[in-house]
Amino acid sequence: MSMEYEEQLAGSLVDSFPKDFGYGVENMDMMQENMENSPSADNKPRILLMGLRRSGKSSIQKVVFHKMDDISGSSFVNFHIWDFPGQVDFFDPTFDYEMIFRGTGALIFVIDAQDDYVEALGRLHLTVSRAFRVNPEINFEVFIHKVDGLSDDHKIETQRDIHQRANDDLADASLEKLHLSFYLTSIYDHSIFEAFSKVVQKLIPQLPTLENLLNIFISNSGIEKAFLFDVVSKIYIATDSSPVDMQSYELCCDMIDVVIDVSCIYGLKDDGNGNAYDKESLAIIKLNNTTVLYLKEVTKFLALVCILREESFERKGLIDYNFHCFRKAIHEVFEVSSSTQRTSSGNGLSRLKSAALNGTPRSLV
Repeated sequence: MSMEYEEQLAGSLVDSFPKDFGYGVENMDMMQENMENSPSADNKPRILLMGLRRSGKSSIQKVVFHKMDDISGSSFVNFHIWDFPGQVDFFDPTFDYEMIFRGTGALIFVIDAQDDYVEALGRLHLTVSRAFRVNPEINFEVFIHKVDGLSDDHKIETQRDIHQRANDDLADASLEKLHLSFYLTSIYDHSIFEAFSKVVQKLIPQLPTLENLLNIFISNSGIEKAFLFDVVSKIYIATDSSPVDMQSYELCCDMIDVVIDVSCIYGLKDDGNGNAYDKESLAIIKLNNTTVLYLKEVTKFLALVCILREESFERKGLIDYNFHCFRKAIHEVFEVSSSTQRTSSGNGLSRLKSAALNGTPRSLV
């Protein structure tokens, strides 16, 4: 991977915006200045976390990104995350909401499923309708949050009701082209990580190429399922085309936690220097149901976690050789992407696919 690309990724930023917001209108000028001076002037996608007060926005950010400072080199998830306090009236005339939405890749609106969500649905409609008129390319995501306190039937009914009401409001406003995606989430299980993974994947232009590479890898290696994880946040940026089983995903997340936590204790040098996660990072966990979990480092930010049977793992040499080819292809994908951004070439995507896919199948056994 090119040094320039690594330096670009190392600048990852997760912001809680704005930090020092009070309750008075006098703070609007300060907030406006903070946004205008924000690093968002670069090309990193911006994700907005919005919703009413006490909906769980700040807790989501803390749970998903709490390990950002534990590992040097930060994260592959190289986005600006802006957490808007629920009491902010960003449609105030003195507040430039057009500037906010113009540079946004995804807008996540969090609704507390355990509370009366009538007011939240009204704010959701107001927010997404104005944002869509400013920037129709935004991905609109709705997190139906705190569902851990609901029964399974109540979860389904709540999601159906919110989905129906939100889309009816859009239809009444002649905004049928505005698409909302809905997710049931909780910070007490892995549903919040899976939902954030789906949001982030929509912002990764290389996603089709990464999925194709994973399909080629598992089909030639006897692997049942593979995830390409951002190690720090446990967001999977890509997986193969087979359906994602929640239990399998939770096992992979737990494996990453074990690897990083153990490495932070035993993987550093005596003087405390070094990285808890590096090119030597590898882990094998054998479960009592003949399932094997296999983790290997792909880049300083990414790990490949595979799920396979013990009989397939007996061909570990074949798997490792194919992984070497896969890892090389991943580096080529992002090297080409970085080069394309520097040269502003119009045919970057076709070059990226060619570099990744023309070399890999021939190398795989």
